Amino acid sequence: MRPLAELFEGCSTMKLTRYQVTVVAILAFLQFTVVLDFMILSPLGALLMKAMRVTPAQFGLVVSAYALSAAVSGLLAAGFADRFDRKKLLLFFYCGFVAGTFLCGAAWSYPSLLIARMVTGLFGGVIGSISLAIVADLFPFEARGRVMGVVMSAFSASQVLGIPVGLLLSNAFGWHAPFLMIAVVSSAVGVVIAVRLRPIDEHLKKPSLRNPVVHLLGTLVRRRYQWGLASTMLLAVGGFMLMPFGSAFSVHNLGIPLEKLPMIYMATGLATIAAGPVLGRLSDRLGKYPTFVGGSAFAVALVVYYTHLGTTPIWWVIALSIALFTAITARMVSSQALTSAVPEPADRGAYMSISASLQQLAGAVASSAAGLIVTEGSGGRLEHYDRLGYVVSTAIGLTVLFMHKINRLVRGGAYASPARATGAEAVRASSAVTDGAG
Repeated sequence: MRPLAELFEGCSTMKLTRYQVTVVAILAFLQFTVVLDFMILSPLGALLMKAMRVTPAQFGLVVSAYALSAAVSGLLAAGFADRFDRKKLLLFFYCGFVAGTFLCGAAWSYPSLLIARMVTGLFGGVIGSISLAIVADLFPFEARGRVMGVVMSAFSASQVLGIPVGLLLSNAFGWHAPFLMIAVVSSAVGVVIAVRLRPIDEHLKKPSLRNPVVHLLGTLVRRRYQWGLASTMLLAVGGFMLMPFGSAFSVHNLGIPLEKLPMIYMATGLATIAAGPVLGRLSDRLGKYPTFVGGSAFAVALVVYYTHLGTTPIWWVIALSIALFTAITARMVSSQALTSAVPEPADRGAYMSISASLQQLAGAVASSAAGLIVTEGSGGRLEHYDRLGYVVSTAIGLTVLFMHKINRLVRGGAYASPARATGAEAVRASSAVTDGAG
């Protein structure tokens, strides 16, 4: 626990206890499994399309099926998200996620896989929003960049540990094996959550008399919240457009042998695992928005360059992947920390659920659109991948503008203080919100 605690040294607004470190670790491992479940489809793309004889458009539909069901689930859960202990809510949706992932591993045809992805998305799509609500409940705004940096490092860990192992399993036992592996690991994580995580119910001490539908609609129509929701929708475009076809582009366009893909994912993941906590600390010190702008500018340059590449040496592909995922990590850590200050504590669960829902909906549209833009040429080569680069770059630019508005709202007086947690080890909320951007 001590190495994780050292990441938070120098933060004047909080002092980590053993339990608080445990919470961060639990959320990181949880995110690892959820992100891996989504990410594994990208490296399996080349193998799965060949095994099931599906087109890029059909594969894009498999990716978007998860997102569409997650979007529906998020909206349905939003009205009730602030009416339950967040631990119980987390366990309910996580159990459903494990069941859906197992169904993916047991799928025997394209339709059965499509249905399994919808079930997984129905439960898995809400987990991230619950995790963000927990972070906002328990940690002050000034430290959320650091917390998000550690939690988001699960994104990179899934590349280092999960994806290479998944590819090795798929090469040895077929594409079903990685999903079964994720289901087993997730089951163990679920047990840890049930045993170690304490109830998170401070928000329940002020009973809400609002009808769930009224709560949902009230959150949707509030102008302040609309800016945050719109920005998170744009954030989803890049990942859902480029990543699903990443492995196919590497193999058929960049000339990387399929058996060497784990090397790329492992090297990239190792580098960005280290970058996540560092970028989180940077966002707390320099400001969330300046960090986001820097990461976005770097990402645009890399995306445009990368999507125009032809046959490329593997060492250069690795270097570009490391740089691109570092930029993505900077954007995700800083944006999540900044937008966590948008909702009131009483609306946190609803806002985060709606945000996750709209993000998944935007991602579903983006992945489906990507499947229509990209076509398969001779020998499996992807055509028009460069056009995706331009679309993604435009979305990144628009997100910078939206996040500027969010930054102004937060600095003008956000609901950044966490709810007072229960127990002797609770985190004390700071009395004012300050962003290092000044």
